[in-house]
Order: sequence, then structure tokens, then C-alpha cells
Amino acid sequence: MSVARKISAVMQQSSWIRKMFEEGARLKAKHGADKVFDFSLGNPNLPPPAQFDVALRDAVITCGPGGHCYMPQAGYPQVCDAVADYLASEQGVTPEAADVIMTCGAAGALNVILKALLDPGDEVIVPTPCFVEYRFYVDNHGGEIRMVPTQPDFTLDLEAIAAAINAKTKAVLINSPNNPTGQIYTAESLAALGALLRDKGRELDRTIYLISDEPYRKIVYDGHRVPSIFQAYPESIVATSYSKDLSIPGERIGFAAINPAATYKTDLRAGFALANRILGFVNAPALMQRVVACLQGASVDMGEYKRKRDLLCDGLAAAGYDFVKPPGAFYLFPRTPIADDVAFVRELQEELILAVPGSGFAGPGHFRLAFCVDDQTIVNAMPGFTRVMARYKK
Repeated sequence: MSVARKISAVMQQSSWIRKMFEEGARLKAKHGADKVFDFSLGNPNLPPPAQFDVALRDAVITCGPGGHCYMPQAGYPQVCDAVADYLASEQGVTPEAADVIMTCGAAGALNVILKALLDPGDEVIVPTPCFVEYRFYVDNHGGEIRMVPTQPDFTLDLEAIAAAINAKTKAVLINSPNNPTGQIYTAESLAALGALLRDKGRELDRTIYLISDEPYRKIVYDGHRVPSIFQAYPESIVATSYSKDLSIPGERIGFAAINPAATYKTDLRAGFALANRILGFVNAPALMQRVVACLQGASVDMGEYKRKRDLLCDGLAAAGYDFVKPPGAFYLFPRTPIADDVAFVRELQEELILAVPGSGFAGPGHFRLAFCVDDQTIVNAMPGFTRVMARYKK
């Protein structure tokens, strides 16, 4: 065997998102890109805001000697300071620059956090449906993932989380706004979750961390706001990126931030910095650090994503699909009219519509549509969506 058995097994169950993305490339080559309606990948289709181009040019021009060298593993101090200042307004709690570590995107942040926190056999509780890669990130660092269901509307099921906590629980990992559902967890539910973790931690005599993965924080609609995780629970950590709100996923830039009220924040700071180095990230990209330091709070026009969401939701509702309208992110997670979501997605594929089965997100009986696509993809796909659903509405 050429690769490790573990990797071979993972390859067999590899991400449905990537599978459908690759299938899309094949179909586009065969039928033409304009005939294939690809909702498989959450790849932002809006250009970065104009100030990104200005900040990028300025960062290159003013770079100077040593501008591309190694820096402290947590990132440039002035960048961490800028991020901490913005976090204070966003979270309603004031972190220090030392509470921030710049990372290679939110994925890098999560791997740094889990590397620093997990001992072999520690468990991480994750509400489902959830981002498919979480299970691999936890496994990367010797942990075990314990998935728990959410409510039918994809809000937190605190009873399910409470039942899953045990002596091996090290963290709960949440994602709000959520991929794949777009659901936002309320301030009340987060406060209740914080109280639950505090009580269970005392009972078990161990710190249970709350990790909040927030790359979609700014992508919200209809007046919704994403509550502060730092206000909900002191033993909390944020992982996020600029990929979605600035439309720069390929630049791999994000950060992890420690709640300044965390009991062991000095150890966490040192552990995160060390993990960043020994995982091979070493430090976040120097140029992008300098760019995002100038863009705190900036984002693409979320009104464009709202319009796309409404266009898709209105069309699918008219065709008879059942779904929870997402208050955030750029995903829709409709129910399938049959139990076998993989079979249903294959039926859509016959109409040259690419979606991702909900099973890939531990959400069987659903399918995910990424609506960060051009309007014509949504409009031109609608007859195919309608034809497939019509088979089940007779």
C-alpha cells in the first residue's frame, strides 16, 4: 500500500463537497460551463471590496527590508493589536493583542487550537449538521468527535449536549452562522450553553472549552446579529477567517482569539504559538497580515448574498421544497423528499445541478446548496429543480 491505512480509509470517505466539485469540472467539460449549475462549493463569487485592492497595493509598496521575513509565531504585534481592537467592538469584551494569534485561515486556527488542547482520547462535542472537516481536524490531534443533533430548525439542543458531556469532554465546537444550515445560535442559547459547560466543568473538575468557528459572522440577513461568545462563557475561543466576508479564501488568512477572562489564558497563548510552529504553519502569511490589519470591519456587500438567498428560496418554495430560510452564511439546507439524500442529489445531477448530500454534513435527509453563485446559475437551474421535485408531488 502506497499511503497509510488511515489516509486510505479517509480517501474512501472523502469530502462530498470536493467530490461534487470535481464532478462539476467533468460535466462542464462535457456540456459547457453555462449548462451546468454548480451549487457545490462555498467559494465566494463576489469580488473583494475595493479597499482590499488599495490595502494590498499599499502593503506591497511600503513593505521595506525584512517585510517578507519570519515574525513572532503569533503574528505581527501591530496586526494582533488591530484585530484585538476590532474584537472589542464585535464581542463586547476587550482582549489584549497577546490573546490573538494570526493563522492560515480558520482551518489553521482550529487545528492550532485542537493541537494545543487535546490529549489522546479527549472528546470534542459538535452539534450537527456540521462542516465535514471537523471530524478530521479533531482526529488530527488524537481526539474523538462526538456528534449531537440539533433541533429540527437547526438551533442548539442543550439536552443533547448535556447528555453527551462526560469525563473525556475537552471542548464543544460550534459554528454560527452555520455551514451547512445558515442557522444563527441566539444569545439566550449561548448563555445557557455557557452555564451548562460551567456546571459540568465543576462537576467533572476540568475545564471544558467552547470553541466558536465564525468565518460567516458578518454574513447575516434581515437584521440578525451574531451574539458574542466571549460574553456567553469565559472559557471560550474564537476561530475565524477573512475568506468569506472579504472574498479571499485562497489567501489563507484568519486568526484564533482567546477570551481574556479564560482561566489559563497564559498557557493558551503559549500553547497556540507553539502549535502554530510545530504544525508547520510557522506563521500566517506576512503580506496578508499587513493587508487585513487595515480592513477590520470591512466586507463585501452582504445585500448581494441576501438577494441571491431570496431568489433561490422563492424559486424552491414555489417548486415545493421544504427548508428553513437561513438567517446567515450563504448556504441553504433543504429537506429531500425521499430518505436517501444521495439518491436525490444524483437525480439533481441528471438535470446538471450539483448539490451536496446532507449525509456529508451528518445531516441525512437534506442537501446543501451554496448560493454564492451568479444569478443566472440560480435562475437557469430552477426548471431542473422543479422537474425533479414534480416526480414526488404527484
